[in-house]
Amino acid sequence: MEINTSEYNGAKVIAVGEDRIDAAIAVLFKDRINELTSGSKGRVIIDLSQVNFVDSSGLGAVVGAMKQLGRGRRMDLVGLSPSVEKVFRMTRMDSVFRIFKNLDEATQETVDAS
Repeated sequence: MEINTSEYNGAKVIAVGEDRIDAAIAVLFKDRINELTSGSKGRVIIDLSQVNFVDSSGLGAVVGAMKQLGRGRRMDLVGLSPSVEKVFRMTRMDSVFRIFKNLDEATQETVDAS
């Protein structure tokens, strides 16, 4: 599973380099996100710009990864393709996650809120 991490305007950015988050990699995805975020603090942004498909297992893995962060930490999503965004809307997960078009928009929101 290809995942890259970086820091961007004070947030840990995790870019998923897979075109699918489905049953075949859902558990690995959740475990890898947990590994990358445990012990750190602050906001996590998951960049899904390369992901074109998410099934129910993948959606569950994204939700599970968010829950593993614990209280007081936030996970936002950026770069959702139309088909992935549709899954989040249809399941009403767009009311659970804050979804942004790109990293600049996501981090600008933080600046504007200050």
